[in-house]
Amino acid sequence: MESREEIRQSVKNREDSMEENKLQNFIEKIVENIFFISACMAIISVAVISIFIFYKGGPAIFQIGVKEFLTGTTWQPLGDYFGILPMIIGSIYATIGAIIIGVPIGILTAVFIAELAPEWIQNIVRPSVELLAGIPSVVYGFFGLLVFVPFIADTLGGAGNSLLAASVILGIMILPTVINISVTSLNSVPKEYKEGSLAMGASHIQTIFKVMIPAAKSGILAAVILGIGRAIGETMAVILVAGNTPLIPDSLTDPIRTMTANIALEMGYAYGLHQEALFATGVILFIFIMILNIMLNLFTNKAGE
Repeated sequence: MESREEIRQSVKNREDSMEENKLQNFIEKIVENIFFISACMAIISVAVISIFIFYKGGPAIFQIGVKEFLTGTTWQPLGDYFGILPMIIGSIYATIGAIIIGVPIGILTAVFIAELAPEWIQNIVRPSVELLAGIPSVVYGFFGLLVFVPFIADTLGGAGNSLLAASVILGIMILPTVINISVTSLNSVPKEYKEGSLAMGASHIQTIFKVMIPAAKSGILAAVILGIGRAIGETMAVILVAGNTPLIPDSLTDPIRTMTANIALEMGYAYGLHQEALFATGVILFIFIMILNIMLNLFTNKAGE
């Protein structure tokens, strides 16, 4: 039989264990509340920004007229003409150009890093891509202004500040997003897929394009759409190379003005209806980004199925 001392020690140990459990549960509860508050702050921030943008810009859309605002081709604030169709088309054209230039290069680079490159080359390419992501957008803009703009002017004519220059710069800027997420998606594909394909007699290249990329398509689509979001929301680099003329471009060498550039260029001195129209431009841009996020969720869910 246990002695009294052993019983007392056993009871004490149980009490100490209960106290430790209570303390641990208390700490876990605090940590859970911190996480919950952080999540609420993120949601509240998005809600406050959304409400502010729609509050400041929504009335101007109806005051100007929804049709006139979205389909008008003249932007002359001094004459109370606030048509943002040239800016919408400029943003769409520049984003499409960035996709055409950046997405194929980004995906092929990701395939090279994930499947083909020796380790010593990976150790060079990966830091280079990460460094590319850390370069400020204004540096991209200066580079485009000093390199691409004169090159376009000399070879294709025009002033050089153009849709093509904006597309090239944006195509370069979305590369880190497309590459990094695509590499992660390709690396997450189970090795059994690749081994099974090679065992069936497929070549390495066939395995990459017929097995690995289709298996990683949800992540690659996410990379592409996030890259599109980066391109359509870029401001400073586009201002430096695009020409910033509020006209619908007829060719790649024509200047453009994007929605973000329109806001950044004129918000500093705008007032009254002019300022409200710039906020309304932000509303349209916000809707564009929301559509991209919805597309991202739909594409990833469909690809995951």
